[in-house]
Amino acid sequence: MADSDNDNKLLPIATVTRIMNNALPANANISMDATDTVQECVSEFVSFITEEASHKSQEEKWKTIHGDHLLWALATLGFEDYVDPLRVYLDKYREMERVKKSIGRLDGSGGSGSRGGGDGSDGGGGGGGGAGGMHGGMGGGMIYQQGPIYDGSGQYHHMGGGGGDGAGSVGAGGGGGGGSTS
Repeated sequence: MADSDNDNKLLPIATVTRIMNNALPANANISMDATDTVQECVSEFVSFITEEASHKSQEEKWKTIHGDHLLWALATLGFEDYVDPLRVYLDKYREMERVKKSIGRLDGSGGSGSRGGGDGSDGGGGGGGGAGGMHGGMGGGMIYQQGPIYDGSGQYHHMGGGGGDGAGSVGAGGGGGGGSTS
């Protein structure tokens, strides 16, 4: 097998080096031999887990390997200690994807704000169907806070909740409060 064929099966050396550097103190140095060895080991580990997960997905008549297949493969191959933390991560990842998808549906749903909300230029209020835009009500189940909650000047920045009527602006938040200060 040519050297370039083997290199195509390895994770990028820059990625491996960055992960190694993040795990070590700032003044630590890593030899190229150590980086190469870890690159080969990590790449083999990923291939090992992926191959087992691939068999599971094929058994279940899936064309794609899913996160659950990877967790099953880890448990099957003796890496049970990784399953629970990765299950938590996978669940949180899936929840964030659902939130992003629901926000994406709200973005074009009404109002003149850049994020589908009200008449505020930052989408600070309103939104179609009383969703409250990005900063307003709780229709989408998520509120985004920009800037500090307490800015040191004696003013507090409030994040609002509530339905919203789709007509609010920054400071009004479509009936639920947005980026208002008091």
